Amino acid sequence: MSPSPSPADLATPPSINGGRVDDEATDDTAVEAPPARTLLVWDAPNIDMSLGSLLGTRPTSAFRPRFDAVGRWLLSEAGPEGVAEATVFTNVVPGSTEIVRPWVEALRNVGFAVFAKPKVYEDSDVDSDMLAHIELRRSEGGLAHVVVASGDGRAFREPLEDLVAEGVTVTVIGFREYAAFAVASEIVDFLDLEDIEGVFREPLPRVSLDTLPDTGAWLPPLRSLRSLIER
Repeated sequence: MSPSPSPADLATPPSINGGRVDDEATDDTAVEAPPARTLLVWDAPNIDMSLGSLLGTRPTSAFRPRFDAVGRWLLSEAGPEGVAEATVFTNVVPGSTEIVRPWVEALRNVGFAVFAKPKVYEDSDVDSDMLAHIELRRSEGGLAHVVVASGDGRAFREPLEDLVAEGVTVTVIGFREYAAFAVASEIVDFLDLEDIEGVFREPLPRVSLDTLPDTGAWLPPLRSLRSLIER
């Protein structure tokens, strides 16, 4: 079976250049270096799973990340002269199309390109598609900064370290509790999603054994006690 195409193989998403879409004609007679590109690849299945584990339940709207805030942060990272490209990679479980559609359209409306892949098999994940898109942008030249929203060290640690070795800045964004490979890395930068201004409407209730206050704290149950007799 041939590998899944990257989003650029299907339709190259427009890039944001200082808040403007790059659609100006280029001068064919001049050979210029491509503008510095800051690329965000967002691993939706992994971030959703990490957030659910952090909260101990399915997140409500107050605890879902705001992608407009992520987009503004990405533009600030790219700078006024750089190109910012925001992409989200997700699986679509059969029968869930109507549930997923509003979310996908909302992402596209704030400038994100979405790569959607049917969840046909257990291993129909999007890791390889994310890596293929990063490699495509690297091969085109001008890739200055790669931002990966994922805590999957098994899939991303080695490829991201290779990018750093080539002079590309790499930042992992996610939750410190579930991105140990990046938190501990000496060459890959890490930024907690909650530290990006405006991403969450309310502070996340993220007390854990690693972040206990001096006075102690309650850790709530992950499920109802009644579930013991309702199985």
